[in-house]
Amino acid sequence: MSNSHHAVFLDHSSLDLGDLDLSSLSACFADLQLYPNSSGEEAQTIERLQGAQVAISNKVPLGAAVFAACPELKLVLVAATGTNPIDLDAARANGVSVCNCQGYGTPSVAQHTLMLLLALATHLPDYQQDVRAGRWQQAQQFCLLDHPIIELHGKTLGVLGHGELGSAVARLAEAFGMRVLLGQLPGRPLRADRLTLGELLPQIDALTLHCPLNSDTLNLIDTRELSLMKPGALLINTARGGLINEQALANALRAGHLGGAATDVLTQEPPKEGNPLLAADIPRLIITPHCAWGSREARQRIVDQLRENALAFFSGTPMRLVN
Repeated sequence: MSNSHHAVFLDHSSLDLGDLDLSSLSACFADLQLYPNSSGEEAQTIERLQGAQVAISNKVPLGAAVFAACPELKLVLVAATGTNPIDLDAARANGVSVCNCQGYGTPSVAQHTLMLLLALATHLPDYQQDVRAGRWQQAQQFCLLDHPIIELHGKTLGVLGHGELGSAVARLAEAFGMRVLLGQLPGRPLRADRLTLGELLPQIDALTLHCPLNSDTLNLIDTRELSLMKPGALLINTARGGLINEQALANALRAGHLGGAATDVLTQEPPKEGNPLLAADIPRLIITPHCAWGSREARQRIVDQLRENALAFFSGTPMRLVN
C-alpha cells in the first residue's frame, strides 16, 4: 500500500479550482504536500521533492537533474495524458516509474468541439455582438438575420484522429444529422476506411482535429490543405496548436476562403509572445484558452485516476504505466 509514502503535488491549482474532492487521493499517502504552482526551475523542484517518494505534476518539468537529486523518488503521477514535461529516459535510468491519466476528458472535449462547431454554424459571436451594439433594437422587423445560418443536418464532417475523442465527436455529429468521413493520418498504416487529405478535404463542410502532435502531424493543415477545403468550410481544433500552420490559417480567414475556424489550442500556451491568430483583424475566428478539457467532472476523474495509479503501483500491479 502507498499510505506510508510522502507525495508532493507540484502544481495543484492547475487541476483544482477549489471544487474537487481530494480526500481519496490524500488518503493514499502518509502525507500529501500541495503546492498551488511551481516555477519549473530545477532548484525549486528539487527542494520541494526532497524526501518524497511520489511526485504529482501536471505541467512542471522533471528532468535528469531532478531525478538525480531526488534519490527517494519512486513514482511520478502525471495529472494529464501528455508526458512531454517528463524526461522518461532519465526517470527510467533512476528507477522511477511514470503513470499518466487517460480518457478523463472525452465528454468535456467532445462537448466543447460541438459547441465551437455550432457557434460557427450559427454565427453566434456575431449575433451576440449585434445585440450588444443595439442593432436588434433598431431592426425594422421582429428578427435580425444579417449573418447566414448553416444547418449541420445533411452536412459532411471530416474527422482526423478517430480514437476515443474523435469517435465521441463523430457520434455527436451524427446525432445532428451529419455524415462523417475519416481521414488517413500520415505515419499511420493505410486503412480502407480512411481517406487521404487530398480525397477528404474537398468533400467536407467541416473538419475537426483529434490527433496527437508529432513529427508526422506538425503543420498537418497548411496552406495547401486549406486551399483544398471547400469555400465556406469550417475548421475546428481542440487537439494541439501545432497541427495547423497558424499564419496560413490567418491568411485563409482574411482572404474569406473559409467560413470560419475555432481553436482551443495554440502553438505556445499561454501565448505570452503573441500569435498570428491573435491579430484583431481576423474574421470568423473563435479562440478559447485550452479549456475544453476542464469540466469539473473531467478534473475529478483525473484525481480519481491519480489515486488508482498510486494504489495500483504500490500494490505491485501498476496501471497506466508509461515507462
